[in-house]
Amino acid sequence: MGSKSLMTLLVGLAAATAMFPLWALTPAAASVTYDHKAVIIDGRRRILISGSIHYPRSTPEMWPGLIQKAKDGGLDVIQTYVFWNGHEPSPGQYYFGGRFDLVRFIKLVKQADLYVHLRIGPYVCAEWNFGGFPVWLKYVPGISFRTDNGPFKAAMQKFTEKIVSMMKAEGLFESQGGPIILSQIENEFGPMEYSGSAPAKAYAIWAANMAVGLKTGVPWVMCKQDDAPDPVINTCNGFYCDYFSPNKPYKPTMWTEAWTGWYSGFGGAVPHRPVEDLAFAVTRFIQKGGSFVNYYMYHGGTNFGRTAGGPFISTSYDYDAPIDEYGLLREPKWGHLRDLHRSIKLCEPALISSDPVVSSLGHYQQSHVFRSNSGTCAAFLSNYDSQSSATVTFNGMHYNLPPWSISILPDCKTTVFNTARVGSQTSLINMQNVGSFSWKSYNEETNSLDDSSFTKGGLYEQISQTWDKSDYLWYTTYVIIDEGEQFLKAGNHPILIVSSAGHALHVFVNGQYAGNAYGKLDNPKLLYSGEVRLWAGRNKISLLSVAVGLPNVGPHFETWNTGVLGPVILSGLNEGRRDLSNQQWTYQIGVKGEHLSLHSVEGSSSVEWRDASPKQPLTWYKAFFNAPGGNDPLALDMSSMGKGQIWINGESIGRYWPAYKASGSCEPCNYRGNYNEHKCQSNCGESSQRWYHVPRSWLQLTGNLLVVFEEWGGDPSKISLARRIVGSICAEVAEGQESVENWLDKQQGKPKAHLSCPNGKQLKNIKFASFGTPQGVCGSYSEGICHAQRSYDAFLKDGALQSCLGQQSCSVVVSPKTFGRDPCPGTIKRVAVEAICS
Repeated sequence: MGSKSLMTLLVGLAAATAMFPLWALTPAAASVTYDHKAVIIDGRRRILISGSIHYPRSTPEMWPGLIQKAKDGGLDVIQTYVFWNGHEPSPGQYYFGGRFDLVRFIKLVKQADLYVHLRIGPYVCAEWNFGGFPVWLKYVPGISFRTDNGPFKAAMQKFTEKIVSMMKAEGLFESQGGPIILSQIENEFGPMEYSGSAPAKAYAIWAANMAVGLKTGVPWVMCKQDDAPDPVINTCNGFYCDYFSPNKPYKPTMWTEAWTGWYSGFGGAVPHRPVEDLAFAVTRFIQKGGSFVNYYMYHGGTNFGRTAGGPFISTSYDYDAPIDEYGLLREPKWGHLRDLHRSIKLCEPALISSDPVVSSLGHYQQSHVFRSNSGTCAAFLSNYDSQSSATVTFNGMHYNLPPWSISILPDCKTTVFNTARVGSQTSLINMQNVGSFSWKSYNEETNSLDDSSFTKGGLYEQISQTWDKSDYLWYTTYVIIDEGEQFLKAGNHPILIVSSAGHALHVFVNGQYAGNAYGKLDNPKLLYSGEVRLWAGRNKISLLSVAVGLPNVGPHFETWNTGVLGPVILSGLNEGRRDLSNQQWTYQIGVKGEHLSLHSVEGSSSVEWRDASPKQPLTWYKAFFNAPGGNDPLALDMSSMGKGQIWINGESIGRYWPAYKASGSCEPCNYRGNYNEHKCQSNCGESSQRWYHVPRSWLQLTGNLLVVFEEWGGDPSKISLARRIVGSICAEVAEGQESVENWLDKQQGKPKAHLSCPNGKQLKNIKFASFGTPQGVCGSYSEGICHAQRSYDAFLKDGALQSCLGQQSCSVVVSPKTFGRDPCPGTIKRVAVEAICS
């Protein structure tokens, strides 16, 4: 071989190495690799659609249904965090049962023939208590979280190795024939690293090397980590990620968190993200070369027990996800995204073969064209204008693009999907009351201390005393009032001022309730100021400090404080102000009802309950009830209550706080233009969370024990149990509307109106049907000027393959022939139909 030929070969090899790194080209045993285009599984590039489902935020009985609905929605991958504090509640004591049975969850995903992206972290954020870290970790001597710190790295590595070895032992990595194709180490560390300088950077490099050294046989990722070292892939999280590029040209473009909505907090409005914008964001990412998209969340679920972080994160973690908190499909979000995924998959041969060729079609319009080696072509036509529609010319044909939308053309000719034209059905969800309760009550002890109490000089931080074993910590001290105090003669009262790091506070003086104070979502600190009734002699001041979830995000959040840190001031005395902060304080962890386990069947029988006394602070309530028939999800309506916690048969539903009304701006919502978590909100002026999920699997047929601990003084007589049901379902489709089903059915130009009830339900009635120019929205349709008289008949016989009634689902072709005649020639018509499921 001549020197020139050798040089040409070396240059070629160098170029290949730059595009395809050695770890992607070697070992034959590695079945998951990657290049600049995509993750490669068994030698095949894949466009992967993923969704986050967190196993502890639902019950094991719910898992198969959730996973199947994700698969039916077009997902390839289920993504989950691993929750360290759930798995290692005490050092070296591990738990993998119940909702924390990670192996069972992953095996169910495998049975559904889906992949898994395992985000070990072990820091997860996730609006989860303490970001997923066990609280004991905070008290390891010399520890500093998420930096180049020996004690932290040792603990983190030990847990990561524990999870990896467990996965290997069960054969769950794809290299072993299992479903895990990706793993994640750390989580959104980049923003922390920017302010952490050299130790933070050293830690990130250490974490990456540690993970790769575990030899899982699958790639590792670091999200929001621009300097993720090779071979770890850096990925994007956000509402939009079309701007993102990996840090090396041989890494795929991956979006590990496409936010489907946002989390809710007590005192805050509830966010919603329009599916038209979410579909637009995902399609925009794919058209720019993205090959992996994960929806965060696909099913959000419930922060059962005391797992919600924040502080002030609500018990509901619904996240406006395609599958709602209760496991029901959120339509049209789920269906519109399903159609998007089908459309993307039609383009996959071209998407994995080439980078896009981008052309301008107008001031705000573009085309992105992909071509495969075999000659197949796929195109994306975009209109970034958030105000106006646009007609563009592409390949000699005209295409109308709604504002803020993208059309997908799998053959570079035919539009099968537009992000702004929703053709999937809409579902209206109802909460159907199925019963109330007969209550008994037990008043919490507020004026005595038991043998577990202890006394210290001064005020101590709450979590350092409780280790988060309870939300509650009593701070008690005594004040001597001289008989000569002027306020005793004047008939007025001193003022007690308490400064607290949060999150809520109840004040008692001589056993009597004096008032409360609480922080808020963006500032958990609080200041209590109120009159206190004191008498001459010895007075007892008791402060019940209440935590509402530990912080889950922020630089070194392990150093953040909770509880009464002072000063505690008594003003209005002869001496002016008396600082109580440095006195002797007696501490007691938890409330008496917790020590007695009143939430359990055995514990509740250990005390004498009496007829319910509503509107009393610090009161326990219990009731027995039978499970409603059927399998519809269930929820408690807690709107009449203040603040507290709920248990069913000893299982903790979580914290409730309906008395904390939502503040925010709930303006009319429009999908067009950039979305943020404040754009489309509901519940302003109402409870941030009214309904609380009761898992069916926690119930027995009869004799279920419901226990409520009310802090503020709500009215339990108005608590009710409700079924969550799909009432009406609606479909609205225009003549000629593009449809991926039409493409797959080879019936282009004949869109269909699809109706589908949940499993176990049937179409019982057609409430409304109109082909023409119907008005209104689902639940309030009315006929327009143009209306075909046989609109109802089409869904009962002629238009459907058989009558829709009595079927779980049916489809009707949208054309004048279906409805007997054209009611208004020359007008573009659409069908709107509303049906009842039962």
